[in-house]
Amino acid sequence: MYQILYRILLPIGYVVAHAGDKASILSAITTLKSSLADYIEPDFGLLNELQRRHVLTKRQVASLRSERTVYDRNDALLDLLTAENQSSEEQCVKFLTALQRTGQHHVVNFITQNGGH
Repeated sequence: MYQILYRILLPIGYVVAHAGDKASILSAITTLKSSLADYIEPDFGLLNELQRRHVLTKRQVASLRSERTVYDRNDALLDLLTAENQSSEEQCVKFLTALQRTGQHHVVNFITQNGGH
């Protein structure tokens, strides 16, 4: 599994796990969820990018857009990404890619550097 992550993330310059570590992107996002809601910008392409990458459905994007504040949208997005019945490491890798493609490198760094720890 980690070899797949390395192949996907190394070309974009990010390493999430070192050989032998049990860390994962999903566990990092779950751990950092409350802090991430303050940094993600969902309204300028991220939701479209996640739909394009088949992380979110059209209905989920519409539901997220109907949330009242950006913080509510982020909380709902992170809840969807980390929901036990539908979360996966592959979706989280796609989430990082979508963040990068929408210019949110600081969020990718925050996740991959485990919140700066």
